[in-house]
Amino acid sequence: MSDIINPDIIKKIETLREELNRHNYYYYVMDDPQFSDAQYDKMMQELLELEERFPELSSPDSPSMKVGAAPVKKFETVKHSVKMLSLDNAFSDADILNFDKRVIKELMTDEQILYTAEPKMDGVAVELVYKDGRLVSASTRGDGETGEDITSNVKTIRSVPVLLQPHQKEHTSPSLLEVRGEVFISKDGFKRLNEDMLSQGLPLFANPRNAAAGSLRQLDSKITAKRPLEIYFYGIGESEGINFQSHWDWLWALKELGLRINPHIKPKINIAAVCSYYKELEAMRNSLPYDIDGMVIKVDSVKFQEQLGTKARSPRWAIAYKFKAIQETTKIMDILVQVGRTGAVTPVACLESVNVGGVNVSRATLHNEDEIKKKDIRIGDTVIVQRAGDVIPEIVKVIDSVRTGSEKIFCMPQNCPSCNSQLIRDEKEVSVRCINDTCPAKIKAQIEHFVSKRAFDIEGLGEKLIDQLVEKKHLSSYADIFYLEKARLEGMERMGLKSAENLIEAIEKSKNISFARFIYALGIRHVGEHIAEILASKYGEYKKLCNATYDDLNTINGLGPVVSQSIVDFLVHRDNLDRIERILNSGVRLQYEENRKNSILDGKVFVITGTLESLTRNEAIMKIKSLGGKISGSVSKKTNYLVAGSSPGSKLEKAKAAGVKIINENNLKVLLES
Repeated sequence: MSDIINPDIIKKIETLREELNRHNYYYYVMDDPQFSDAQYDKMMQELLELEERFPELSSPDSPSMKVGAAPVKKFETVKHSVKMLSLDNAFSDADILNFDKRVIKELMTDEQILYTAEPKMDGVAVELVYKDGRLVSASTRGDGETGEDITSNVKTIRSVPVLLQPHQKEHTSPSLLEVRGEVFISKDGFKRLNEDMLSQGLPLFANPRNAAAGSLRQLDSKITAKRPLEIYFYGIGESEGINFQSHWDWLWALKELGLRINPHIKPKINIAAVCSYYKELEAMRNSLPYDIDGMVIKVDSVKFQEQLGTKARSPRWAIAYKFKAIQETTKIMDILVQVGRTGAVTPVACLESVNVGGVNVSRATLHNEDEIKKKDIRIGDTVIVQRAGDVIPEIVKVIDSVRTGSEKIFCMPQNCPSCNSQLIRDEKEVSVRCINDTCPAKIKAQIEHFVSKRAFDIEGLGEKLIDQLVEKKHLSSYADIFYLEKARLEGMERMGLKSAENLIEAIEKSKNISFARFIYALGIRHVGEHIAEILASKYGEYKKLCNATYDDLNTINGLGPVVSQSIVDFLVHRDNLDRIERILNSGVRLQYEENRKNSILDGKVFVITGTLESLTRNEAIMKIKSLGGKISGSVSKKTNYLVAGSSPGSKLEKAKAAGVKIINENNLKVLLES
């Protein structure tokens, strides 16, 4: 091959790329195809052949990336600069009206609150990062803070632009745009995919959501490219060089940039119209070409969103109005009991397997003995089962008209099914408990919680392996995890040398953990993620928390007497303290937030724009927050400092116009050090 490439070849490749990108934009975003699928395929094949002949002309921005790239060995982790939060759920108009009242009360404004209502896609949440209009990374939501890098896989999705269109008003692409979307597979696409899997003798997918999730997590993106994945975008993280004060204006700007948004969004409507549109959306649910499980309602004003802020896991300015659960009829084959990490013993119905809304359900929680008596549930009953909020299977009612007389009344056991200890029922509670701290079922449940994603997040330590390790007495508590040896792990079922090495590596990797996640991992009764964050913020470090008294805890907003007593009971228990000491002695390092008291940054609002040199954006954000400062994505009258890096974008002009103090990276360092 000649060192000099014919300019006509270069021009041809450029033209093909431009035409294919243009067609993708008009086909997926504008719903206005520019040429036929056959013509598209012909042009794509021509581009692939030219890029193969002239590899020096290959480009990561080429539409040819839609066919996939070389396989990866594993997914790397990606930290989101802005948390990808969950949503609180509502199940009735009354819930939505209460949400509206809370919003108005919090904002203390006479201004009418307008909302944007969007179909709640039943797919997989992802984040895409564009720099100067180019897609540079894509990641899964993960635990909200950290996801997996799936850039190669996302590039294969036909409706994802590798290059953004110039914004019509700005005539350019933003210097930074972190955009969130939902990847899904349509109903027809799912049917075709399962037909293809069947023809190859491969296992079928249970539902479109599982198929989308499995497709995104293929190590070989060429497999992902063959899956009928689609995407709708619904929000943003960080941005530079583009800014709007309305959620709907943001969505419209995404569309202009070439990012597909759902055509059934209702913008800027009052709360009455929100409730009305919910009924419309529910009526069209089955006729839509994709699955939705509700409607997402968001305060439209970005200013109001910032004022409302967020809770530990969800924004205060948005809520998901879920559709009524899909119900099916099945039979109770047996009722068993399971022991949880706090010792609570819960009855579980074993069902004749039934498909409920695309998911095979064979078990349903019965909550407690009182609930069983209230609903008069018996072994052998025919029942109506539903997935509450389309997630948790539960029994709605018994169809007693079909009883034969052979049904058996269930009685709660007097002894623990795992350790045979006598079960105790507190007069103030409806549940019975096993109070034996050495109960194997309790220990297993505690360890499963300890290693879960929102706690220590130890990959590879699953339920079956935990069962083996506890049964063989290699684990008697979660503290023992950090003393596991490779030789012992190798002896476990389906555990070879490589698997053992990977698990030891994952355990070592988990040893750096925030104080809040550490508290949550301990599994203190009544202490979830939100309470754990409150405790970490209030006490700052482990030793101070250990010295907390009931009276101290009970004065903290958000705790109350029951939670306070539970924390004290846990911390005075010698075995719990010994386990914590063993964990810390194993090399686990707790990451504390620095003392915020008397900090000159306490309550100050920062906006960061442009590129920082010696600090990453994440490092700057973490340091500002650790000293009590707050981070905002847009300039407003409440902004105290604008940190301007190189190529600062439009936020700099807005800060000047608003009289906001502008500092550079060196000024920020001085401020942080002071």
